[in-house]
Amino acid sequence: MSVLDDARALATDGPVCDACLGRPFADRSFGLGNAERGRALRVAVALADDEPFEPTPVADCWVCEGLCATFDEWAERCAAAVEGVEFDTYQVGTRAPPLVEENEALFREGAGLPADAGEPFKTEFNREVGKRVGRLTGTQVDFERPDVQFVLDPEADAVETTVNSAFVYGRYRKLRRDVPQTEWPCRECDGSGYRGSEPCDHCGGTGYLYEESVEGFVAPLVEDVMDGTESVFHGAGREDVDARMLGTGRPFVVEVKEPRRRRVDVERLAADVNAFADGAVEVEGLRLATYEMVERVKKLEASKTYRAEVEFGAAVTTEALAAALDALDGATVEQFTPHRVDHRRANTTRTREVYAASGDLSDPHHATVEVHGAGGLYIKELISGDEGRTEPSLAGLLGVPATVAALDVVAVAGESEPFEDESFFLED
Repeated sequence: MSVLDDARALATDGPVCDACLGRPFADRSFGLGNAERGRALRVAVALADDEPFEPTPVADCWVCEGLCATFDEWAERCAAAVEGVEFDTYQVGTRAPPLVEENEALFREGAGLPADAGEPFKTEFNREVGKRVGRLTGTQVDFERPDVQFVLDPEADAVETTVNSAFVYGRYRKLRRDVPQTEWPCRECDGSGYRGSEPCDHCGGTGYLYEESVEGFVAPLVEDVMDGTESVFHGAGREDVDARMLGTGRPFVVEVKEPRRRRVDVERLAADVNAFADGAVEVEGLRLATYEMVERVKKLEASKTYRAEVEFGAAVTTEALAAALDALDGATVEQFTPHRVDHRRANTTRTREVYAASGDLSDPHHATVEVHGAGGLYIKELISGDEGRTEPSLAGLLGVPATVAALDVVAVAGESEPFEDESFFLED
């Protein structure tokens, strides 16, 4: 059968609007809309059959039940749903009414056409409404990770709107000890601040074991400036609570949920965070980032450089320290799960590399030691030996007890590539 024969067959079961008539031929003649295809077919059939040309009002169409006349209306509803929300990209989806989908199947079946001829109703509805949304809002469609997603539900007469998260990347330095990276809810009261009707005596009724955190200094300000509903702090690992994070700082991403603002001044934001943190924490290198940066920060293997103030249980000579550190330099270390974390980590032996080790004695009982090692290296246990759970260790090589009195992380860097890959950033 010819295209005109198919068009005749499609028009025999009742009034069909131009868009529905053209939709089974959506894969023909690129550059035309379905309504243009349908009208062209209707005109061609009328000319070929020498019959009066009789257009069908969309409201009378038995296939779409008039929905193809509502593209503008749905686009306007989408635009109204995000009034006051900053976004650059969007996507439109449609929950097609079951009756329309059934009508479409009968429509093609009655004309002897394949069930998948052309394209389905919801594909056209998505496209036609989507084009209009773009024009109304001055934004672009994105089929992968849009800023805003609309789901149209004609049967429920509803527009479901999702404003996807925004992301800010940066590095933080923690300049004060005994500040955790993220908020640490009290385990005795589950963060409520109360045990029964009384304030929790373990946390003083605050609900947290520590009043301050890196997250608490950073995330609320980012959330506020982006006018979001919630924020989540994602770090590239974390240092111990009693350790400082200095030098290069540690990569992090703040995810802001349902932001109403995306185009923020990150330099001013960094200044605001640093002023608010008042010397406890400082951030730098803030950039607007893609959502993929969260996974990158969490999963990119990174090495760390530590500086530890070490105390010895017996006198150590300069020569002995140099020999022990030389033995650790480039060593492969086996570490069974340390005592201090075995309540939350599986008991297993981990193999880690020490890339470099150096240090100097301050006096026979004290030294400053710097270690560059692979991610996951337990530095405190590398010094102490952890009762033989870490081999080799500085204590074991020296033959004297050794403990870390103070620890600083001075560098966090990607093992194979930098964290700061431009493909993960948006234009500021």
